[in-house]
Amino acid sequence: MSLLDSIKKGLMGEGDEYEDQYIDDGPQMVNNNSGIGIGMDEETEEPAEGTSKKNKVVNIHATTQLKVVLVKPERFEDASTIADHLNNKRTVVLNLESTNKEVSRRLVDFLSGVAYANNGQIKRVANSTFIITPYNVDIMGDLLDELENNGAFY
Repeated sequence: MSLLDSIKKGLMGEGDEYEDQYIDDGPQMVNNNSGIGIGMDEETEEPAEGTSKKNKVVNIHATTQLKVVLVKPERFEDASTIADHLNNKRTVVLNLESTNKEVSRRLVDFLSGVAYANNGQIKRVANSTFIITPYNVDIMGDLLDELENNGAFY
């Protein structure tokens, strides 16, 4: 094994070089021998140059953008396109002003099911306008609460 030791020493150098370096592990609890920590040490030092680590945490949502799709369907056959938007986690604003009343009812029923299946929600924001959101979008606002409490649309 002396051959391996000499190769190690040749490549890595002597092991005594690094014994004098001090690496701070961060703040430490002060113990008062009663089992309860009093506080943190006030001294903080920068870590040694060789011990700094790069941040490897990547925000997976940083590259995705929330998209809102405005839809004014005229036929029930448009429901599959709207459902595809919801399945792709896009918020849909559904304007049913010029849609037949019976078709509007069928669209709202169908899209309510799509929203439920995706853990989303559907809210009425005007007389014939709805907003349908996926699970990762919350709807908030005083106007929505006021409309629900007054029963203006229900």
